Amino acid sequence: MTGPSTTNWPGLRVSDWTPTRDTLHMWTQIVGKIRMAHTPLVNHWWQVTLYVSPRGLTTSAVPHRSGAFEIEFDFIGHRLEVRSSDGGAQSLPLRPMAVAEFYARVLDMLDRLGIEAPIRPRPNEVDPAIPFAEDHEHASYDGEAAALFWRQLLQANRVMGEFRSHFVGKVSPVHFFWGAMDLACTRFSGRSAPPHPGGAPNCGDWVMVEGYSRELSSCGFWPGGGEGGAFYSYAYPAPEGFADHPVGPEGAYYSTEYQQFLFPYEAARSAPDPDRAVAEFLRTTYEAAADLGRWDRTALEDDPLRWREEAASRVNGEG
Repeated sequence: MTGPSTTNWPGLRVSDWTPTRDTLHMWTQIVGKIRMAHTPLVNHWWQVTLYVSPRGLTTSAVPHRSGAFEIEFDFIGHRLEVRSSDGGAQSLPLRPMAVAEFYARVLDMLDRLGIEAPIRPRPNEVDPAIPFAEDHEHASYDGEAAALFWRQLLQANRVMGEFRSHFVGKVSPVHFFWGAMDLACTRFSGRSAPPHPGGAPNCGDWVMVEGYSRELSSCGFWPGGGEGGAFYSYAYPAPEGFADHPVGPEGAYYSTEYQQFLFPYEAARSAPDPDRAVAEFLRTTYEAAADLGRWDRTALEDDPLRWREEAASRVNGEG
């Protein structure tokens, strides 16, 4: 018998697709850096991310001269699509290939479209950081695994988007950071934070100082931190007592290794109601940060259905 936890929330053991995951990580870094090269800084590096799309992961519209272009990983058709507002388009089949080949072919497609790609040609937040043009180590692509990962992101994006809607303070989009290969959404208290100490591999400390310049509570989904990946939640700076604060649902725990709360994806997937289980994890871990950090929750939160009754009355001719 199958239910929503097995049909909508696919299983994917990290060990079953690690070579593809690591190759795809490098591919997304290349595409993300191209977006970053053409977009002005938005607080906390929000301008560099990718977004979950109906077919995969996309840059969304990237400004270029007086127009725009988009790069999308299509994990249904297994192609990398580049589309320009002037009508130009290029496509690359996604198949097993070295990062070096992928990098060269992407640059060639952009050149054919007249798009420059002045990027720093080596990855960030990984060690070792093999220059893209020299990386023949990462060369795997299991299309089925890539599609399953995207479907995991679809579910995480949907539930995290609903969670985001309850916050009316400063809050990030639900977006995919190619540095650590995670889908994230971050809420902010409105107060400044102490300078972040940095320490991410092959990433300047100043990058982390910008990313963590304001007090925050961040959650997301990461294809690591467990056998099947995990949802995570952390606070910066972490208020006193954060690690010991009770959170739900059953199966969620504080990882001293990662310094954050984790909820294994498999625990969510096997729950009677995966949406509800993930939502509880996101809510209770945020409450741990907000309550212990004394956030002004009354000013920062609201009911996303607050206009539903008014809208219904107008539809029914009562307004």
